Formats: sequence, structure tokens, C-alpha cells
Amino acid sequence: MEIMETILKSPYYTPDPQKACLFVPSLDLLNQNNVRLKEMSQVLASLPFWNGGVNHLLFNLLPGSVPDYNAVLEVERGRAMIAGAGFSSWTYRRTLDVSIPVYSPFARNNKLQGCSERSSRKWLVVSAQTNIHYEYKNELDALAAEHPELLVLGKCSEEFRKSKNESYRCHGNTSYSYPNILEEATFCLHIRGARLGQTMLSDAMMAGCIPVIIADGYIMPFFEVIDWQRAAVFIYEDDLPQLMHILKGFSDENISEMRRQCCFLWEKYFSSISNIVKTTLKIINDRVFPHVSHTYEEWNDFPRKFGVSAPLFLPVIAPKSQGFTAVILTYDRLESLFQVILKVVQAPSLSKVLVVWNNQKKPPPPASMWPKINKPLKVVQTRENKLSNRFYPYDEIETEAILAIDDDIIMLTADELEFGYEVWREFPDRIVGFPSRVHLWDNNTRKWKYESEWTNEISMVLTGAAFYHKYYSYLYTTAMPGDIKSWVDEHMNCEDIAMNFLVGNMTGKAPIKVTPRKKFKCPECTNVEMLSADIVHMAERTVCINKFAQIYGVMPLKSVEFRADPVLYKDNFPEKLKRFNNVGSL
Repeated sequence: MEIMETILKSPYYTPDPQKACLFVPSLDLLNQNNVRLKEMSQVLASLPFWNGGVNHLLFNLLPGSVPDYNAVLEVERGRAMIAGAGFSSWTYRRTLDVSIPVYSPFARNNKLQGCSERSSRKWLVVSAQTNIHYEYKNELDALAAEHPELLVLGKCSEEFRKSKNESYRCHGNTSYSYPNILEEATFCLHIRGARLGQTMLSDAMMAGCIPVIIADGYIMPFFEVIDWQRAAVFIYEDDLPQLMHILKGFSDENISEMRRQCCFLWEKYFSSISNIVKTTLKIINDRVFPHVSHTYEEWNDFPRKFGVSAPLFLPVIAPKSQGFTAVILTYDRLESLFQVILKVVQAPSLSKVLVVWNNQKKPPPPASMWPKINKPLKVVQTRENKLSNRFYPYDEIETEAILAIDDDIIMLTADELEFGYEVWREFPDRIVGFPSRVHLWDNNTRKWKYESEWTNEISMVLTGAAFYHKYYSYLYTTAMPGDIKSWVDEHMNCEDIAMNFLVGNMTGKAPIKVTPRKKFKCPECTNVEMLSADIVHMAERTVCINKFAQIYGVMPLKSVEFRADPVLYKDNFPEKLKRFNNVGSL
């Protein structure tokens, strides 16, 4: 009933089946033990819009046991999607299924204080599962004999359980209240058992106990929207004997950050049936509409509350589609614009050139004047002269990768562009590019300062020559907080800084600079007027940084000393052994 009520109250619901693209049958398939498989298959097949299961979603919170893993796998599901717990890598259909958590009944009356500021814990590791395979149980018992900071619990005796009304776990003759014992542990084990899906994962996170996943091939719940590496420890089953050595290697700082992530994830995604259902629907909606926008409040409130960066949707894996679209913002500089086009078209991975003509007083030149190139070239004329036009998610952009490049950046080589794109494919959630800047704290003014000097430390990569994911164009256009976007358009400055703020706040990560190139403007521009204009320009950008930081409520930019160079760069090897020879010239 909670699932149905959540759907009815969600923005995705429609009472008209002719308008719906997804159907959720009101059948109880949540617990395998209560499912009459033959009869349920017959009922599903009789649904008016079933059509072999196409466009149907079935929820299954308590899955089957090994080797079935999912109760609904035994139902004649056809092409229906399964929102289920306990998927393995060989049962999960990535284009259809959604891996969800097992909802814990303890979440309803949560009296645990594990997500408070309390950090002192008695046990380093607690194992409280009652259905662990005997081989793993024997290994854990052997480890506990050597390491007193490891507590291995199991089922209490039948006599003991009859005498108690609460849930308990026992170790020898000593009993511990569950799940309260999890509050006393830094790490909680989640080991392959009779079922891959366990309430233990949710209980541990509710207690502020960092999950340790020892289940090869386990598909983590909501992995599309959760970066589990920030909140859990993953250990191969064969490495179980090294458990204590691995966990003792975590610093107090890492433990504190992972615990905050656990608390954030539990409250946002695990704490109620409603949250589980809404996240499931968002994941499916994002598959149908890959660049659906989310409000600033959706992805910012929780990070602020818990002090962590954990957005709802991020491009964290390399895109399936190859190639990038070069988006060139221009006004009227035809000579340099054509040079830029001829430069970028030499990059093998270029898919298309999109020229954003930002001049409303003058139409773009006729087709006969444009360079003849071997890649598609499209020109769009904007309605208003705004810097934010360069970040609009134009329909003409069919690739996930965008190269934003100014119409006067004529010095980049094809090797540099191609290498930059390959680096972006390794880090598709970052801004990856060439001109870098850094923000600094000024102790005299007690404000942030924009610094353009060429240093080893960077916190921004300017979008005059940078790769980024198209998803950020949607966020920049539809979900920019405060009045940042209008401020940028009014002042005709700082759109690149605004994009760095947005990505930094979404990811909690620094951008990536590529190659050591220093010069991006004409070296002869050193007259007094230019210097004066540059001073004003720098002052305005310092104002930008402080205004944006005030709107975000935090400073999302991250500083880093890192630069990506090609393998064998500057090494004394024959050029034919190197892929990128024309890289890094100053």
C-alpha cells in the first residue's frame, strides 16, 4: 500500500493508461515466501496492458535464495522491469532492472543515534548476520580469536529467543540487542549468505556503521545514483583473511567522512518505502529522459545537512557513444573562427562542429563562405547576446562529450584536443581542459581572490577550451542556484567560473588540467590599455567568486596539484612509439 500511495502522490502518476509509459501492477510480489508463483504468473499474463511485460515494473523487496536470488525470476515476467534487492552480476539486466535496498522494519521506529556526532565506538568490526555460509563463519571465528576488536555474532538459542521479545544476537553466552549493537561498531560486515539482499546493509547505515561488502558480484542498491566507494568498503571473498589488516588501514578522517556519507545515503534513499520508490522512479525516468533536470534544492539540501557531496545523478562512467561535439561561441570574428574550425576538425574523435552565433544584428555568413570540412557543421543563431548561450543543451549536440572552445583559441593542436578528450573519457564527471586558474583566500580582505598566474595549484579549468558532459549544460540552464545565470548574462563575464562552481558542487572534485601549455592569448598584447582592461577583468572575476560562494553557502571549488600528460611525454623515445607527439608546446 505504501508503494501504491507513493506512486499516486508522485509527479510521475497519471490516471490515464493511454498516457502512461510505465505500469506498476498492484500485486504483492515483495516477499518470495508469500508468492504463489504459478497463480501470480497467470494474473500477470491476464493484465490488460501486459504485452509480455513490456513497460511494466514489478517490486520485489525480499528476493529468493541462492541460486535464484530473485523471486520474480521464477514468475513469467517476460520483458517486465524488476525493482529488486539482491541482484548479482549474472541476474541483473542493466537496461531493465533497478537494484533497490531491502527495507528494514527497524527504520519505522528508529531510536538509533548512530548518525549523531558520536564517534567513540567499542568494536572495530561487528558481524551480526545470522545466515552466513559456514565457511565464512569459520574464517570469521578464526579472525576473532586473533583480534579482540572483532565481534562475531550469531543466532541465540531457541530457549533464549522464547524468553525475549526483542531481537537479539549472541556470542557464546553473551547476548546483544540488535540493531543497537551496530552503533558500537565502526565497520559492519555484509557477507554473502542465503540471500544477497539483506536488511543488514540498511541497519548498518542507520546506525552510522560503515558497511563492509564481502559478496563478489553483488549489485549495490541504487548504484546509478550512489557513489558507494565513498560510503562502503569492498573486499573480495578470497581476501576475507586480510579483513582486519585492510580495515585498520583507514584513517580517522576517512572513517568520519564515510560515516557522514552513510548517514546521508540512509536518510535520503533507505529510510522509508516512499524514498525507495521515489528513487526507483527517478532512475527509470532518467533512463527514458537522460538529461532530466533536478532542482537546486533536490541535490543541495542533503549535502549541506551532512557536510558531504552526493548528487542524485552524475555521469560517472565513460559514455557509450564515441566522439565529442565542438561548441564554438562567436560574435563576429570570422577569420579566427574559421581557423578554430580547421584546427578542431583535425581531431579524430570530433563528431560535429556547432557554432553558436551570438550576434543578433548580423546574420551568420552564407554556407559558401564556411570552411569545407569532412565533419558535420551546424550553425545556430541565438535570440539574445548572452554568454550562457554557450552552455545551452542544444538538440544538435548528439554526443555526451562537449568541447567548449572560444573562437580565438587557434593554438591547440589536434594531438592536444584528442588527448584531452581521452582524459575526459576517464573522468566524465569532471571539467577537463587546458587554461587553468585558482581561487585563493585573501587574509587582508577576508574574501576569496581570483588568481590567473600560472601555478602548480589549480581549482578551475576555464571553458574557453575544455571538455565536459552535456548533462551539465542541462543543469546550468535549468537548475543553476540563485541569480547566478542572470548575473553572468547581465555582466557578460564569469560563465566559466559559474560552470566550475556547478560541477565542483555536484561532484566534490577538482577539475583536471591537461598538458603544460601556458599561453592562450596573443603574446604581443602588452600595451597599457590592455593591462588596464585586464586589471578590471580580474577584479570582476574576484567579485564573481565571492558572490557565487555566498549563493552556494559554501566554497565548492577544490584545489589540486595535478596535470594529465600522455604516456612517454617528454621521454626520449622514437616518435612512432608515441601516440601524442604534438603536445605541450609553449
